[in-house]
Amino acid sequence: MTKLKLGVMAALAHGPEEILKRVHDFGLPTCQVDCWQPELFTDETADRLVAAAETYGVEITTLWTGTPGAHYWDFVRGPVSIGLVPPESRDMRVAALKAGAAFAVRIGAPSITTHVGFIPESMTNPLYPGLLNTLRDVVEYCGALGLEFWFETGQETPVVLLRVIEDLGYDNLGINLDPANLLMYGKANPVDALDVFGQYVKGVHAKDGEYPTNGRELGVEKPLGEGRVNFPALIAKLKALGYTGALTIEREISGPQQNADIRRAIEVLNALV
Repeated sequence: MTKLKLGVMAALAHGPEEILKRVHDFGLPTCQVDCWQPELFTDETADRLVAAAETYGVEITTLWTGTPGAHYWDFVRGPVSIGLVPPESRDMRVAALKAGAAFAVRIGAPSITTHVGFIPESMTNPLYPGLLNTLRDVVEYCGALGLEFWFETGQETPVVLLRVIEDLGYDNLGINLDPANLLMYGKANPVDALDVFGQYVKGVHAKDGEYPTNGRELGVEKPLGEGRVNFPALIAKLKALGYTGALTIEREISGPQQNADIRRAIEVLNALV
């Protein structure tokens, strides 16, 4: 089987040259560029990012496109603040995703990725039809640019995400599997989730975590190998499904410990890929 490539998240806000040099310094060939500031989606920034990618030999596998407005990463305010589910923030967030899509084209990324939010479990929920219409707008825009649209897993169960993909019915849809998110949101065991939506997985975050221990707060993120994600089983199953994309390390802390945890994750993953 083909050896899967490793990568790491790279935040555009830290500067195009700096983030891709960091990827190179970790000895990694790929990254997902993430950006929560639509004002950075300029031609100048795109040119700098492309030049830095060529200089350091780094492949950008997706543009992780954050959206403006308040986001609360919990079970209390999260459902009314994250992604495209809250109606009052849809217009500005659609505009940001479209700006991200245009930027993705300029940097040669094949897709944009984002959190859609706490998608309603019930199709009879009045929020559901409006969310589908909003997604159609974004997905069609991406398709017209030759891009794919990838759902980041987390706030929805695997079957709900499968249903949304089926209801939309476009051929440019994919999933960026974050196995830790499925655990931290209490939505699924990530290995089992592949039985539901594995055919749609186009990207993977190599992140670890635990299930929630109360009904208001997410589970705790952990250094890779110290949480509940069964990476040997997950990677074996991804390969069996024919996955050939990257495993992009994500460690959502900062400072020297983040670097140490990323280096340890590289060691763990190199033994598995």
